[in-house]
Amino acid sequence: MKGVIVTADDFGAAIEINEAVEAAHRDGILTAASLMVTGRAAADAVARARRLPALRVGLHLVLVEGRPVLPPAEIPDLVDARGLFRSDMAPMGVDMFFRPAVRRQLTAEITAQFEAFRATGLRLDHVNAHKHFHLHPTVAGRIIAIGRRFGMSAARVPAEPAAILRRIEPGPRALQPMLLAPVTGLLQARFAMAGLLVPRQVFGLAWSGAVSESRLAGILRHLPAGLSEIYLHPAVSNDFPGAAPGYGYAQELAALMAPSVLAALQETGAARGGFGDFKAAEFGA
Repeated sequence: MKGVIVTADDFGAAIEINEAVEAAHRDGILTAASLMVTGRAAADAVARARRLPALRVGLHLVLVEGRPVLPPAEIPDLVDARGLFRSDMAPMGVDMFFRPAVRRQLTAEITAQFEAFRATGLRLDHVNAHKHFHLHPTVAGRIIAIGRRFGMSAARVPAEPAAILRRIEPGPRALQPMLLAPVTGLLQARFAMAGLLVPRQVFGLAWSGAVSESRLAGILRHLPAGLSEIYLHPAVSNDFPGAAPGYGYAQELAALMAPSVLAALQETGAARGGFGDFKAAEFGA
């Protein structure tokens, strides 16, 4: 039995992303989106989500390279001189692990982002983190503990099967998922022990910002048994405030709406939906 969740990250970061999410859900294969509650276009994203009742929306926690919910003065060790989250992930991770004051600030900010999501009135479908910062054990622990209070029932772990990527397109990019495998395996077990639905495999890590029509169709044609998530970063343009250099946002939107991709999805016979749909159906991850 196969199931697939197709997710757009960074919902709310820009109008260009929100427009793509709506188009890819209405006319493509997109089933879910992960909301940045402090994104420049978060209010627009929430309004669109309310018009799209079948779109499942989760929380895209931002703890790096973005704006916090809390005033910078309340989380001084998490932000830079501009009041934005720090971008030095490795030193920041060390601080979170060893410094109690930083952990208290982290707890407060994660709680504030969950509260901001609840204030939208949207149902919380899933949780993940920008730049996969929830792979950090301290961040993961806070998400589990805090998320319970807000009805969190599902989460992403970027465990990407390198063997399938090599079947689609041989090359060195499959090395990244292999290097992360020990960490993602531990996080899958930790989330599962907390009662969270976690897809067995996730696609989008090695080809982040570069999921073309042929790659997306290839993933679907090689879709393994169990529950899979495919995440992308669609936008109607490659040029907008905050766009990541080199990301093919428009290419990813085109892939989500391509007839060849829709045909590949239909050939799989896979059930489609959001995390909550599979959780309610007790679908085996």
